[in-house]
Amino acid sequence: MIGIFRKDRIKEFQKLVNEINNLEKEFEKKSQEELRDILNTFKEKIKENENHDKILVQVFAAVREAAKRTIGQRHFDVQLLGGIALAKGMIAQMLTGEGKTITATLSSSFRALFKKGVHIVTVNEYLAKRDTIWMGQIYDYLGFSVGCVTESGSFIYDKNYSETKIELEQKIPQQGSFLVFYEYLRPVTKREAYSADIVYATNHELCFDYLRDHLTLSKFEFNQVTFDLEKRKFYYAIIDEIDSILIDEARTPLIISSIASLPSDFYIKFDEIVKKLEKDVDFEIDEKRKTVLLKDQGVEKVTKLLGYNPYEINDLASINHLTEALRANWLFFKDKDYIVKDGKVLIVDPFTGRILPNRQWSGGLHQAIEAKERVPITPETRTIASLTLQNFFKKYQILAGMTGTAISSAEEFEKIYGLEVVEIPPNKPCIREDLPDVVFVTQEAKWKAIVEKIKELYHKGQPVLVGTVSVENNEYLSSLLKKEGIPHQVLNAKNHEEEGKIIAQAGKFKAVTVATNMAGRGVDIILGGNPPDPEERKKVLELGGLFVLGTERHEARRIDDQLRGRSGRQGDPGKSQFYISLEDDLIKIFGGEKIKNLIEKLNLPKDQPIENKLVTKAIEEAQRKVEGFNFDIRKNLLEYDEVINLQRESVYKLRDDILFEYIDPVDFLHDCFERFYEKNKEIKENLEYVFQTSENVKSVFEEKIKKIEDFFNNENKDFKDSLRVAILRFIDELWAEHLNFLEGLRETIYLRGYAQKDPLIEFRKEATAAFNFFKDNLSFNLLYFIMRIKTEKEYPKVGRNDPCPCGSGLKYKKCHGK
Repeated sequence: MIGIFRKDRIKEFQKLVNEINNLEKEFEKKSQEELRDILNTFKEKIKENENHDKILVQVFAAVREAAKRTIGQRHFDVQLLGGIALAKGMIAQMLTGEGKTITATLSSSFRALFKKGVHIVTVNEYLAKRDTIWMGQIYDYLGFSVGCVTESGSFIYDKNYSETKIELEQKIPQQGSFLVFYEYLRPVTKREAYSADIVYATNHELCFDYLRDHLTLSKFEFNQVTFDLEKRKFYYAIIDEIDSILIDEARTPLIISSIASLPSDFYIKFDEIVKKLEKDVDFEIDEKRKTVLLKDQGVEKVTKLLGYNPYEINDLASINHLTEALRANWLFFKDKDYIVKDGKVLIVDPFTGRILPNRQWSGGLHQAIEAKERVPITPETRTIASLTLQNFFKKYQILAGMTGTAISSAEEFEKIYGLEVVEIPPNKPCIREDLPDVVFVTQEAKWKAIVEKIKELYHKGQPVLVGTVSVENNEYLSSLLKKEGIPHQVLNAKNHEEEGKIIAQAGKFKAVTVATNMAGRGVDIILGGNPPDPEERKKVLELGGLFVLGTERHEARRIDDQLRGRSGRQGDPGKSQFYISLEDDLIKIFGGEKIKNLIEKLNLPKDQPIENKLVTKAIEEAQRKVEGFNFDIRKNLLEYDEVINLQRESVYKLRDDILFEYIDPVDFLHDCFERFYEKNKEIKENLEYVFQTSENVKSVFEEKIKKIEDFFNNENKDFKDSLRVAILRFIDELWAEHLNFLEGLRETIYLRGYAQKDPLIEFRKEATAAFNFFKDNLSFNLLYFIMRIKTEKEYPKVGRNDPCPCGSGLKYKKCHGK
């Protein structure tokens, strides 16, 4: 994978850095007004498809000067290099502590000159708010407006806005241990926040807002992620931790759903059935692909237990719930894939170790796990809108990103997104020592050695950050350390509120921190604590800095590199080392027979570390194999999602055209008539069902439209507005049905492979046929609805001696019945 990045980029960019440096003295003499005037002049004359290097140089010089005057920080030359890469739509690989946050201000200010909107995407709400307040000072000084969009609200940076002390104190518990006072964030509507020159937003909220915008029935409800459909389409985005968002989360679609409940005993029934099945006898497990396949014997047993064979009668609902119950029991594990807290199943992000609040597995899997754990079962949901982050971010005209670990995934970034990775050199050389792996045959021997190593570091006083891959392992190691009397801090999905505080203090003298992969991205580990104690810092530096100890190799080398990167920031000393066993999941699943045979052949000791090149090579090969395997899965998923995405784009364009009045709803109705009539003109029953006649249906339809229009005009109502809402409602309802059909199809299409058919080709065929049915169904439903609208008011029959309905108090015969 290494090699899909050009090392000569730095040389090319260095020329621009030299030009920026040459302007520094000149720009130091300029007033705030003069700096703003320079940018405003460029705003008026900058154009697309030109070489903007001369403008970029001056903008970067202005931003550097503004940063010095506002936050007291000067952009280093390496940060200028990173900013140039970002401005040109590339990925800047910058190591931990190299100042990615301030680097983004350079390129975002430059791209904001185009007046098309700039989105800076963060992985969580804390970072979005923090960076808006912190970097907002620079932007505001230069005359740029700054918005912030998060799950908890939308804001504009306003240096004159301040909440009362009471309001701030009330918010402290919500921020966990970060204790950040979010001053200068003035609450506004989403529309106003998105209309700012530069917007900080979380990846999920940005994507969900796009989906929500395409569920609105009025243009006034539109959040306007794209601000103005004509002028400000998806233009420029910088994704912070781009590998986390575009690779780690690429396999999980974001879904907006409504409740489609089934009785809870339905899930319990299937859970009880699968608990009676035997592994390898009734079903097979593919741990690599996370699938379970029933054998013939298993189908027979299920048929006896259910009382019928769901496969024979093509009962897709039962087949799906049976499959999900098997997956829940055999592929998803408590304290690894999820935790149970307060009677709820909470998903654990496999890459960060954080809880994913308000998220559910779809397709009935979440309910199957709840049935397995015997906790209250939440209603199953029905998808009404969905989108992968991959396809969402591919909408941007220019995409850029920052991360400390992109090189190992350079090929994937280039192939999937067309993004080039540029490795930015550190401001100070990294002197961290990455020690060779310590390998054991058994997990028992590995954990014993880990505890001994931690004990040694603790007694010496050197701080150690221990990375675990699951909550289960995290708590197991904690229990071993308690037995040895070693004081330590634990960080996992169960106490993630403490994340900032725990990670910030992980560099203190004698600190022992046991953390899952979450390891506080966005929070620097400063030697000697945070804020640092000079005496403690000196002691820690003498001991060799922070020691990072990994307890298992991750499926992706990037995640291992992220853990290592917690140590050795900004030229500090540090060490990293991984302790692994041949019983670890990654090696067991992907090393397989090869490593097992090696152990037997070499007669390796079970309680001593292995120093054997063949074993080390086999482990590295297993990791490369799993990386390649996961890359293929993501690529494959994107190919399937591309089919759905093309259909989504078509439906959303139609929706926008109707919502924003680019299409006349009456004209659209006529198009629906033509589509329906063309397909059904020879089928008398269908015509009669819709139009209540099979003769002269076109004139019957035209006459009905005229009557409805006249009726609405008489009632002083806008017929077209009402028709527009009706069309949008039908589109949304039928699109939701279509999405749920495609979800089910994707879950089962792999079975076509057993019949020597290409599942992707089969999926494309069936998805296309289903989309044509969606369009036919839309025409049918709209016409049926229109033909049954009553165009005359129906009043109850009034007797001559009854009170007159007008409310006069007179008898009908003496009033309006004369």
